[in-house]
Amino acid sequence: MCGIAGYSLSSSSSVDRTLAAQSLLAGIAERGADAVGYAHRGEGAVRIHKQRSGASELLDRVRVPEDAREALVHVRDYTKGHPSIEANNHPIRHGAVVGIHNGIIANDEELFERHGWQRARPEMTVDSEAIFALAEAAESRGEALEELYGAMATAWLDERRPGILYLARGVGRPLWVGRGPRETFFASTKVALETVERYAGVRLQVRELDEGTLLALSDGRVAWSERFRPDASYVEEDVLPAVRAPHEGQSCLQRLAALAATA
Repeated sequence: MCGIAGYSLSSSSSVDRTLAAQSLLAGIAERGADAVGYAHRGEGAVRIHKQRSGASELLDRVRVPEDAREALVHVRDYTKGHPSIEANNHPIRHGAVVGIHNGIIANDEELFERHGWQRARPEMTVDSEAIFALAEAAESRGEALEELYGAMATAWLDERRPGILYLARGVGRPLWVGRGPRETFFASTKVALETVERYAGVRLQVRELDEGTLLALSDGRVAWSERFRPDASYVEEDVLPAVRAPHEGQSCLQRLAALAATA
């Protein structure tokens, strides 16, 4: 059970980009400790930072430039694709697409074979890459996600589409969206959005995204949405608990309070 989070901000938003990312990371830290990472994009290319550790070992070193408009945050509790291979950890790059995922894709190998795709790196085995391979090939159309079989909440950036952040929820995983006047945040848990409200000084209207929904965020707002039909026949044999690393959550929230006090 991984944790995902991130944001799309207007250029006029006064939200501190780094503190917002740290708040989201602290809010989802309890959901996994096998690896942690984040990505951001401003006017240039997507920048990725990740490491094999829990969130507590990265929180202090998160840096997001003030010209950044989009960010992705991830903590990993791995199921497929060992975290000792860096390319398996999130954010994952496949071509022009950089994304994060919470869930399990059970037919990833089948999709790579059917479409004749190559892994972004030969050593990669992570199932999540199939999402971003589909997104790249299908120009991020929601209907392409109907090929996936598994559980999914996901988000990605496409370097061919500046200023757009994509969110999608399939089945079996939660995804919450919080909208402010000039910003939109998302996270695996409502608590993570409440953490952003507390420490980043923004008030949000929060709702859970419906299954089978893709949102395109731009300039802190929902630019458009699409519906797709996820395969509802997927059932997990072993359902993992949402809280996988409670010590990471406690440690990060304590440290976040100290960081916010000196910001």
